[in-house]
Amino acid sequence: MKKIITSLLVALPLLSSAVLAADQDNVCKPKEYNMALRYQQQSAEVMALQLQAYQFATQRFIQILANHHSDKKPAVVLDLDETVIDNTPLLVRDVNNCHDYTSWDTWSDWEKKGEPTLIPGAKDFIDFVTQQGVKIYYISDRFQENKADTLKTLKKLNVAQVSSDNVLLYTESKESRREIARKNHDIIMLIGDSLHDFAAEFKNKESTEYQRGLVAKEAAHFGNDWIVMPNASYGSWSKSTLKAWDEKAAK
Repeated sequence: MKKIITSLLVALPLLSSAVLAADQDNVCKPKEYNMALRYQQQSAEVMALQLQAYQFATQRFIQILANHHSDKKPAVVLDLDETVIDNTPLLVRDVNNCHDYTSWDTWSDWEKKGEPTLIPGAKDFIDFVTQQGVKIYYISDRFQENKADTLKTLKKLNVAQVSSDNVLLYTESKESRREIARKNHDIIMLIGDSLHDFAAEFKNKESTEYQRGLVAKEAAHFGNDWIVMPNASYGSWSKSTLKAWDEKAAK
């Protein structure tokens, strides 16, 4: 009996630790983002996809430019976050602190003091477009009040064509800012990680099923003049319900 009691006493701290760890996992909901963040920040696959996207964008840019006949000068539009610059260190820090980064209450401070790195392939593409004498607009939903900080960050990373005139931050919709670019230029390519980086119709609160329908409708653009960058860290899809295989229903 003494041996049984002793064994139980030894096991109790281990059981308590396991229960506590499980409770902490349940309480810390942002930990759910860990797998997506590992993929976005650490996987060789995402790096390969980023390089692939920019290499393909370069090939398409050359083809489109060779056949450009508009009276307006050509321009390329790029998003910034997760398209030109990598912000995952902020997201990882927030998750480690059990903070849900999708509340975006830490983002402004990151814009001011953070040190993002470049997305693989981004600088080579931007430099090539610049060498061809083509205008680049950066249209991002970063905070307008932090514009000086964003300009400073981009210049520190040696990103070309960074100025107050062509870095258009959050004041009005992205479509309105694209219209600013269209006043004097013909937008021949758009690159971004979210669908609303490409067209106003994607800026909605509809289901992912509805969004996928829009993608099917606009299929001719993707891989042509719209280039989508991979981003598993955040997006309108993040709260969507997953579909499981039902073996019984399949029979």
